Amino acid sequence: MHCRLSTLMGEARFSIEDVHQKANLSRSTITALYHDRATRIDYETIEKLCSLFDCKVDDLFVLDSERKK
Repeated sequence: MHCRLSTLMGEARFSIEDVHQKANLSRSTITALYHDRATRIDYETIEKLCSLFDCKVDDLFVLDSERKK
């Protein structure tokens, strides 16, 4: 699975600090997702990110099999 947080942040011109403040998430969580190094994610985190970026879960995450297409 691939996290597209860095892409969404780039499109919105948000820094890690911006997402930290706007979504009320820890910087370490955002950094792990931004660099696609997270091994797990809480439902609450997904909800906050989808709300912040006004997107669906499948806009935030892509399965590796879909990414290769």
